[in-house]
Amino acid sequence: MLNYLAFVYLSFLIESNFAYISNLGDDLKVVTRETWIRGAKNGLNTTWELGKVIVPVYIFVVFLQHTLIIDWIADKLEPVMGMIGLPGEASLVLVLGKVLNLYAAIGAIMSLSFTAKEITIIAVILSLSHSLPVESAVGAKTGVSPLYITVLRIGISIIAGVVLNIIL
Repeated sequence: MLNYLAFVYLSFLIESNFAYISNLGDDLKVVTRETWIRGAKNGLNTTWELGKVIVPVYIFVVFLQHTLIIDWIADKLEPVMGMIGLPGEASLVLVLGKVLNLYAAIGAIMSLSFTAKEITIIAVILSLSHSLPVESAVGAKTGVSPLYITVLRIGISIIAGVVLNIIL
């Protein structure tokens, strides 16, 4: 009996969906060969655009790892970065994300080794304050003070980093 009721209910759902689809008429979109080709082209274009940022940054950060520069930066910024639970090397990731964009930060993250906690803190900080020059310019066009919005975003991201360091 239970199987029969399930079959009747399923049949009702299928019939009502067919009725809904038939009422769509011209609005019904069918995935065709052209759709797949257009999607593949868009996907390859996106991959190329992201790769143009991520790969050079990755190479640059790996180069810095083999010099004394990244160690010097890490040593100088270790006390400040320690407040938000990050090693000194994370300062490079944060600067790239704040000045350039998130994809540059992703390239830097890929070339360094961080724990899950550190990546979570970096992700939250950069989600709150990334691409500051570009977004401050956009904010200025809407009438917001670029200095005010930049200081606010950086301040909120630092507070979020400190809180996450305590919680995690």
